[in-house]
Amino acid sequence: MQIICSQNDLSTNLSLVSHAVPQRPTHPVLANVLLVADKTLQQVHLTVFDLSLGIQTSFDAKVRTGGEITIPVEILSDIVERFPNGNITLNNQAVKADKPAQSEETVESLIATLTADSGRYQVRCLSAEEFPRIPVVTAQQAIHLPVETLKEGLRGSLFATSTDETKLILTGIHLKLEQDTLEFAATDGHRLAVLQASTQGIAPKKKQSNTTDDAPLSLSFTVPAKALRELERILEIRTSTEPVALYYKQEEEIVAFQWGKQRLVSRCLGEQYPAYPELLKHDFKQQIILEKVPLVKALERIAVLADKKEKTVKLYFNSDLQQLSLFIARDFGEGEELIPACISGESLYISFNVKYLLDGVKAIKSSEVQMQLTSPDGPAILVPFGNRDKPHVRIEAKYLLMPMSQESKS
Repeated sequence: MQIICSQNDLSTNLSLVSHAVPQRPTHPVLANVLLVADKTLQQVHLTVFDLSLGIQTSFDAKVRTGGEITIPVEILSDIVERFPNGNITLNNQAVKADKPAQSEETVESLIATLTADSGRYQVRCLSAEEFPRIPVVTAQQAIHLPVETLKEGLRGSLFATSTDETKLILTGIHLKLEQDTLEFAATDGHRLAVLQASTQGIAPKKKQSNTTDDAPLSLSFTVPAKALRELERILEIRTSTEPVALYYKQEEEIVAFQWGKQRLVSRCLGEQYPAYPELLKHDFKQQIILEKVPLVKALERIAVLADKKEKTVKLYFNSDLQQLSLFIARDFGEGEELIPACISGESLYISFNVKYLLDGVKAIKSSEVQMQLTSPDGPAILVPFGNRDKPHVRIEAKYLLMPMSQESKS
C-alpha cells in the first residue's frame, strides 16, 4: 500500500475517529485504526471500532497502491498532528523479525512508514485481518434529521443520563419515533429530560406486509450516551447543513448515523427502558415564571457553598412578595439569593440538588423558565417560557426533578 495525502486531511480525519478507541482495549488491535486505501476511488477510509461503538470517515488522496493495514491510533495521531503542513507519504511493508528460539519459521513484522518534508517515522502495525468488521446497517429506510434538531435534542438530554454502570439502561438516551415526532428521553433516577422534535415531512413511511397502505414508521431504542456524545462532538465541528440519516436494525439492535463521508455505528442497550411518560402526568398546583439568566447566575453563585457531600439548596416561593428565595447553610457559612418571580398559587418551600436544578435551568432554551410544582415532596417540572433561543428549531422540552426529601428515600 502507498498513499500520498495532505497532513491536514489525515490529521483532521484521525481526530474524528480516534475518540472511539477504548481506554483499556481487550485486544491490541482495538487500539488501532483500520486504514484502507482504495485505488479505484482514490480515497482513504479510516475506521475505529471497540466492538460496541464504531466511527468511519474517508477523504480523497493519491492512492498509488491499494491495500489495508491497522496502525495504533494514538501514536499515529501524535506524529501526523506534529508534521508541518504539506504532503505525507504513507506505505507499509512486511519485514523479517528475529526468529523465536528453536523455531525454523520466518517471522514477519508489519511496518508503516510515514514520510514528510520534516522527517521519516516508522510504526509497527497489525494485520487488517485481525480487525473486527463494523456492522453494516441497511435493514431499514433512513430517517433524515435536520442537524440543528439532532444537536438540540442531544444537548437537552445527555446531561441527565446516569454514569452508574450497574444501571446500564440509564446510561443511554431512549429515542422514540412515533407519527411525526422524534422523542429524546434521559434519566438517572433523580431527574428526567424529555424532548420532542417534529419530524413532519422528513420521516419515511414503512410498507406493512399485510396492507397496501403506508403506515408511519414507529421505532424505539436506547443508545449509549458515550456514542451520542461522540455524535454530538462531531456534529458541533461540522459546517455542512446536510441532514443526518438515521438507520436502525432492530434484529441486531444496532443504530447508525450517516452524514457525508462520516458514519457512526453503535450497539443499543437491550434492556427495557423505564416507563417515564407517567411521571410527567401530575396535577400541578403552583406555577412560577422566572427569568432564566438571573436564575442561572444566582444558582451558580450559591452553588459555591455546595460540595460532593451536601448539595441541597432550599427554595421558598413567596406568593405575597412574588419572590423566590434560594438558601444554603453550611458549617462554615451560608448564602441567600432573592429573585423576582411570577407565582400563581400558595407560598411553598421545597429543596433540590443544586447541581441538578442548575443543569435543568441551563438546558432550557428560552428567555424565561416556567416551574410547575405539586407539593414540597412531589416532583417539579421545568419547561421553556417566553422567547426561544432558536425559534427555527421546533423542540418541546420538559425537565422533571425530584426534591431532595424524595431522593433521600430512594
